[in-house]
Amino acid sequence: MSAQGPDPDPRTTPGLEPGGGVSPGDTPPDSSQTFATTHREPRQTRKMAVTWVIIVIATVVLVVGFFLAYLIVYLVNA
Repeated sequence: MSAQGPDPDPRTTPGLEPGGGVSPGDTPPDSSQTFATTHREPRQTRKMAVTWVIIVIATVVLVVGFFLAYLIVYLVNA
């Protein structure tokens, strides 16, 4: 069994005129709504992915360094 298409079959849809149009005042048949962009999305380069990994690692190192410095100052003053 194959999947059914998103739009109704014009041969079996009531109220359609020849050529697929509808009579004035008639409601057109319901069809599925799809989302598409009008332009191609730029591909993410490997360079950009490596940059984000470096940024995350640097942030983690800075946060850990801050807490280590805080711990050392706390232990020295205790």
